[in-house]
Amino acid sequence: MILAGDIGGTKSNLALFEEKDGRLAAVVQQRYTSHEYAGFAEMITAFLKQAEPRCGKEKIACAGFGVAGPVVENRVHATNLPWIVDGREMQKAFGLEHVVLLNDLEATGHSLEHLREDELCVLNKGNPQRGGTRALLAAGTGHGQALLVWNGHGYRVAPSEGGHSDFAPHTEQQIELLRFMRKRTAHVTWELILSGRGFRTLHEFLDSSVRHDSFDEPGDAAAPEITRRGLDGSCPVCVAALDLWTAIYGAEAGNLALKVLALGGVYVAGGIAAKILEKIKDGTFMKNFCDREEKFEELMRGIPVTVVLNEDAPLLGAAYQALQTRGA
Repeated sequence: MILAGDIGGTKSNLALFEEKDGRLAAVVQQRYTSHEYAGFAEMITAFLKQAEPRCGKEKIACAGFGVAGPVVENRVHATNLPWIVDGREMQKAFGLEHVVLLNDLEATGHSLEHLREDELCVLNKGNPQRGGTRALLAAGTGHGQALLVWNGHGYRVAPSEGGHSDFAPHTEQQIELLRFMRKRTAHVTWELILSGRGFRTLHEFLDSSVRHDSFDEPGDAAAPEITRRGLDGSCPVCVAALDLWTAIYGAEAGNLALKVLALGGVYVAGGIAAKILEKIKDGTFMKNFCDREEKFEELMRGIPVTVVLNEDAPLLGAAYQALQTRGA
């Protein structure tokens, strides 16, 4: 039995997997509201208690957890939670043989080879280069980025904190957006825009006089309402905010593709893209992805771009990485 988790600032997914012939299948899975727990160990304890009627006392051999934050020496201080997760402490506390901690995008990267065709949506077929570097980015509660490099046998996933690098405006309107945001914060990062809370910021930038009920709630509570109204056309400001957000996401995906020369493809993961897939597919994303210097436009058009539809991809990737670590 393998214990796996995807630990995010808003929600956390935990599951127990069984392995058969190298494939993993979830036996029990549960989602939790992260901030309702004082720490990760308390959440694990609650999950194992809930899972016991289903799994009995079957021994858990190893565990893998994807956590939003930089992992250093199998220890991570979660970016959007007041938690410190230590692999060695988890190993001792729960009697596990191995515990592997991964950045959440690193965990997603390990899932790509295990996803079904219907769990992927191709935005641009392109001309994938065998063994070419891949880029991965994901917008949700935060914004993560990673790259995958071929080592001759498979892809090695290299995490990054690129979501916390400086926002680079792509148009005159986005230059004005940067000025608007600089009045609120000294450091305008990609994550401040390309995450759930970014939708309200864009809405207020476009027209601060229009408000919705969700604006009175904390955090990124406005995101579902803005995206819903943007998709159904019931609010012109929401339509414009969704369009601007998608354009910025496409531009940054193109930036990342150029930086790592992602000839093996770009993968767009995270909960937001799957929820607004209709908008992601309407051409706005790819137009801004390809909008480069003339000499690079053909290169960009040849890069495959795929949306990951399975929101449990980080959970699955963490489980497979734990399985691989156990067999090492």
